[in-house]
Amino acid sequence: MERVIAYIDGFNLYFGLRASHWSRYYWLNLQLLAENLLRPGQRLVYTKYFTSRVASPVSKHQRQTIYLDALTSLSNFSITYGQYQQNPHTCPSCGHVETIPNEKMTDVNIAVEMLGDAYQDNYDSALLISADSDLTAPVEKVRQLFPVKRIVVAFPPRRASKELMKVASAYFHLGRAVIARSQFPDQMTTASGYVLKKPKKWE
Repeated sequence: MERVIAYIDGFNLYFGLRASHWSRYYWLNLQLLAENLLRPGQRLVYTKYFTSRVASPVSKHQRQTIYLDALTSLSNFSITYGQYQQNPHTCPSCGHVETIPNEKMTDVNIAVEMLGDAYQDNYDSALLISADSDLTAPVEKVRQLFPVKRIVVAFPPRRASKELMKVASAYFHLGRAVIARSQFPDQMTTASGYVLKKPKKWE
């Protein structure tokens, strides 16, 4: 069986869902999604999720926390955190200065994990769920150093990268059907007995 590790760019996927107005699909079981994308003869050995914690507003922080708790209940699954950098932005019309958060480190973290796993021969194929063109270089390097390994890119809804298309072994777009059938149950109980419910705003 061909071994597959999935690498998921959390915010790239989230903003793709948001742009599609698919908030009802935010309660996404990422491991199940990766499994539903496998071809015959493949098996998922691990899923790696990359994101940053949202600090505000409080309501969004609470929803994300519930979702991360749901994800941590999965086996053969890990979460790697980046960070938010607060960037000042001045309105060209009125001169008002506001702080805009910018998510950092996800592309670097994905690159490190993908290259490290390739060197350790942990996968035969990598499934990359992202449309971040900054990942073009690590994808290209893995394919140069390990010609027998494949990197397949799954673009989130309404997102794509011509640069990634050129260097990937193959690529496709995530559709509504596979996302819809890859959801957590509306209510789930963790191994410790804690009950998690899908946030009302995502229903």
